[in-house]
Amino acid sequence: MRSLIVSTIAALGDYEIVEAANGFEALRILPREKVDLVITDINMPDINGLELVSFVKNNPNYQNTPLFIISTESSERDREKGMALGADAYLVKPFSPEELQSLIRQYLPQEA
Repeated sequence: MRSLIVSTIAALGDYEIVEAANGFEALRILPREKVDLVITDINMPDINGLELVSFVKNNPNYQNTPLFIISTESSERDREKGMALGADAYLVKPFSPEELQSLIRQYLPQEA
């Protein structure tokens, strides 16, 4: 899934992509890298995506960073919970690469 997301973003142009294998790794990367967008799943092996969303959106250093959830969790309750925690978008797998690209263009307009 990460490979699909990376290739979808790479097809848009010149974005530097930093990957994390799990939530703990993401938390280690955030202070070391300047990130303009965070994409997470809900189901991860250590901390879940909702915990990651909560951390990012409650941290003043990242609270304005757009954050997308992409998950197999498709219930309205899951979507509402993710959005209530501060996610900017919630995509359900399988998702359309064009839908993800559209969201990225909306939240990260490229400079001319």
